[in-house]
Amino acid sequence: MATPRRMVYMKTASSYVVQFLQRPHSLPLVLSMFVLVTWISLRMHVTRPSFPTNSTTKDDIKANVVRFHSRTPVIAKDNRGGAVTCASIHVGEIRPGMLRGNHRHLDCNETLVIWGAATKFRLENNEVPDNGYAEVIIGSDDVAVATSPSGIAHALVNIDQIRSTFFIGCQDSIINYNASSTDFNVWKDL
Repeated sequence: MATPRRMVYMKTASSYVVQFLQRPHSLPLVLSMFVLVTWISLRMHVTRPSFPTNSTTKDDIKANVVRFHSRTPVIAKDNRGGAVTCASIHVGEIRPGMLRGNHRHLDCNETLVIWGAATKFRLENNEVPDNGYAEVIIGSDDVAVATSPSGIAHALVNIDQIRSTFFIGCQDSIINYNASSTDFNVWKDL
């Protein structure tokens, strides 16, 4: 009787990468890479959006928001390159009618990528007369990047009746929520 031959499989570097990416602990790395690539592409983008000007453009500038409509391709090119350091990255969901944020970080800047549902973004801005904040509505077909500098309050409210809002937040330092470096419940009308 003949001896069956044994197959020898050689592992390549690419198979190790695929194996790693199939495991749950690869999710933070993948999300970090997504935030990094998004941030770099936005840093290279011109400060003015490449879509037609509409009535919300002035409000977007006051609220530090850049919109990327699903129907508008964004192409950015810059020879300077770029880098970002996110000390803290968080990913979240806001269910219909719910609120996240409504706080002010006194010792870090925060950049948010927002998508998925009609969402109200509010940013403290003392240059806006009467109420002291800028507010924009991000459509369910939009992907928006909003920045909140250190010491400036911000809030996200999902105003969609069906869909959830999703966001990725990047902070340039680690936040200790037990310390007094964050003010909570800034606005009482949200």
